[in-house]
Amino acid sequence: MDRTEIRPCRAEDLDLLDRHLPAPGAPTRHADRLARQEAGLGTYLIAWRDGLPAGHGQVRWDGCAAPEVRAALGDCPEFNGLDVRAELRGQGIGTALVRAAEELARERGRTLLGLGVAHDNPRAAALYARLGYAPVTAYTDRYGYTDADGVRRDHADGCTFLVRRLD
Repeated sequence: MDRTEIRPCRAEDLDLLDRHLPAPGAPTRHADRLARQEAGLGTYLIAWRDGLPAGHGQVRWDGCAAPEVRAALGDCPEFNGLDVRAELRGQGIGTALVRAAEELARERGRTLLGLGVAHDNPRAAALYARLGYAPVTAYTDRYGYTDADGVRRDHADGCTFLVRRLD
């Protein structure tokens, strides 16, 4: 029997998320995603196993910010930031999170869900292909954060944006 529960993040989850799914160098990642959710811009999904966070991912209802993706797909909702605790990978948690995001998109009347995969992440690319996601466009994922020392860090990763029809 699957003991995984998936639900939107709550404020009281943040301490456990920070302890069990830390973001090295980006100490406010979970709080930032919860703030997007509270603003109505996203839904931050948390997978729970045995009372502890096992994985997470965020549906961005306003779509991917990358200009290449927006030009191709407009505001297609994006599921991003999928991560599962290393010791729990390969147990279906990532799949369950993607499927939960798809169901939320369907409930909102959306017919597509997109997600990006970094060119150097073949394991995630294989998962998304298995789940029926097809490539649409290459793009550069640009993101930044303020590290624990207060220093702004900016990154750029080569990615492919994939979509799946939900109807």
